[in-house]
Amino acid sequence: MSSNRVSRPLRRVVVTGMGAITAVGNTAPATWEAFVAGRSGVATVTQFDPDLFPSRVAAEVKNFDPGAFIGPKEARRMARCSQLALVAGREAVADAGIDWTQEDMERVGVILGSAVGGLELAIDPIRRFYVDGNLRLLPYIAIELLANMPAFHVGLEHGCLGPLSTTVTACAAGTQAFGDALELIRRGTTDVMLTGGSEAQINLLFFAGFSAMKVLTTQNDPPEHASRPFDLERDGFVIGEGAAIFILEELEHARRRGARIYAEVLGQSASADAYHAAVPDATGMGPVRAMRWALADANLTPEVVDYINAHGSATQANDAAETAAIKRVFGDHAYNLSVTSTKSMIGHSFGAAGAIEALATIQAVYTDTIHPTINLHTPDPVCDLDYVPNVARRKPVNVAMSNSFGLGGQNACLVFAKYQE
Repeated sequence: MSSNRVSRPLRRVVVTGMGAITAVGNTAPATWEAFVAGRSGVATVTQFDPDLFPSRVAAEVKNFDPGAFIGPKEARRMARCSQLALVAGREAVADAGIDWTQEDMERVGVILGSAVGGLELAIDPIRRFYVDGNLRLLPYIAIELLANMPAFHVGLEHGCLGPLSTTVTACAAGTQAFGDALELIRRGTTDVMLTGGSEAQINLLFFAGFSAMKVLTTQNDPPEHASRPFDLERDGFVIGEGAAIFILEELEHARRRGARIYAEVLGQSASADAYHAAVPDATGMGPVRAMRWALADANLTPEVVDYINAHGSATQANDAAETAAIKRVFGDHAYNLSVTSTKSMIGHSFGAAGAIEALATIQAVYTDTIHPTINLHTPDPVCDLDYVPNVARRKPVNVAMSNSFGLGGQNACLVFAKYQE
């Protein structure tokens, strides 16, 4: 039977704007500067009293007054993750220099990642109810705690009328949202996408839950040394928060308006472990599939990759499994790769983690600079790749990969390259 369908080549997609607010910087440039300097954003928790828990450190966003950006009344009823996304999205749009009055807003969409959303809006009222029996709620709390609210607020502010979606795949959410946005532009549904991730879960429930799982670091003193990916003495991750938002554009659209191009997005993938809710398969086969599929999607061979921004969570099992997976995918070339963990500086921000790490990966491609993995002082024989310990490195980075592996066996991967005509 003949088909009437006409196959079309995938459209090229580039990154033209970036915004971020993280534990080490309240803008994308400040964040990148701190990454290159190897500056830790981990400190003793201030958002609640952490003395109940063996882990008392977190990577909190600092000196952030949402009312200064959003307006006090609106900020009070908005979840912190939505506040962070709104500010980062505003920066990304300004950085891209895009003029919405010149755009068909039906071809502009938003896809963000968030693992949980505004959970903190419910925690304090429930706690107060059990203390004094008074259940006082902010207006719209049942709406604002939803995971899709960061994407809604970003889309509302910029008048985006195209697809609006939220990817909720735990620690892989920011990366998978980026990949989903890529596909919408590739197939011609949209011309411009705002994408990335936002998360703010430094709260009693997250600390209690992950403390019970014994996956948080207990190396509290000094806090800046707590997150130790790939180090022999790593003992768990640090909870972080933050947001990173990007402007993705179809290449010809970006060219027509004379946009600066940070990098081209060549490939993406997602895979599942189908193994365990929290424990990674020691063989790393889920991440292996994600990396292989992302390379295939980019039409690249492993040998052309220069740099991998690893998931690198600093748990014993995850770092070992990721190292094994990289070796399986890249073979002997694994030892030529530079591999780093951004989480060594900003902890693990769950749904925002992959987005913030995409920023570091894109900047590596754009600047030929690879940020270090800090706190890596005691080599682990199992983790024997080049993790760029403690000091940034200048090196040509033509192709780079960013990995995110989440609770529930969720894996996602992105491939970036230097833009070439």
